[in-house]
Amino acid sequence: MHSPENLKGKTYILLFLMVSLGSIGNTILDKGMKEVGSLDLSTSAAFWTGFHHTFGSATIWLGIVCMLLFMVCHMLVLSWADYSFVMPFSAVAYALVPLLGYLWLHEEVPETRWIGIVLILAGVYLVSRTPTRTTQLANDGPGAGPR
Repeated sequence: MHSPENLKGKTYILLFLMVSLGSIGNTILDKGMKEVGSLDLSTSAAFWTGFHHTFGSATIWLGIVCMLLFMVCHMLVLSWADYSFVMPFSAVAYALVPLLGYLWLHEEVPETRWIGIVLILAGVYLVSRTPTRTTQLANDGPGAGPR
């Protein structure tokens, strides 16, 4: 069985990785798609040309790898933390994405969006002060052996 403190530490590490990989992966995908340009899906020839440009881009593949690692972290953290904890906590990405867009992609982020981001972070802070798990894991019940 995992100790509650051990799981809590692993949960926060995976949440950090999940939010980081998801935000960075989406930002890299945005950059890659801007490099590829607008896709034309009007004919099958245009579709296949766009497909080859998209999946021939190293930037797109780097974004896809980040998103796959995000998914692995997401599945792992959901295996030992409450959904009602993980999903609100993952809202940190809503703050990280505009920051990456501003710093890396040179996008304009309006003041009202920054105010919304501060409110989101305040909500995440409140969620983070609650237990990560309020239900018992199936393998942690009476008679469960060590993992």
